[in-house]
Amino acid sequence: MVILKKIKASTLMETLIATVLIMVIFILSSLILNNLFASTVKHNMRAIKAKTNELEYLYINKKIELPFQGDFENWTITITNTRNSKIVKMKAFNDMSNQLIEKDLQKK
Repeated sequence: MVILKKIKASTLMETLIATVLIMVIFILSSLILNNLFASTVKHNMRAIKAKTNELEYLYINKKIELPFQGDFENWTITITNTRNSKIVKMKAFNDMSNQLIEKDLQKK
């Protein structure tokens, strides 16, 4: 007859401690990922860059008149003449995050 060897089992306390450690690691990693995704969404500049490129195209093709001021989402966009007769300034300011984008356009 075969004698079965007794396998040591973990105690209830060891199991609870392991579960708590796994939960703490899971919570910390989810908080880190949430912060990462939130900052990525907050600093996404793709839409405003597309809008400034569109306004630049419209200015080059004489479809908008200067001075120009418009709103796009949380951004205020202005296009004005400068003292230098060859350069036009485009500024986009975000009211929520206080970000500023400046771009110089050549007069045509």
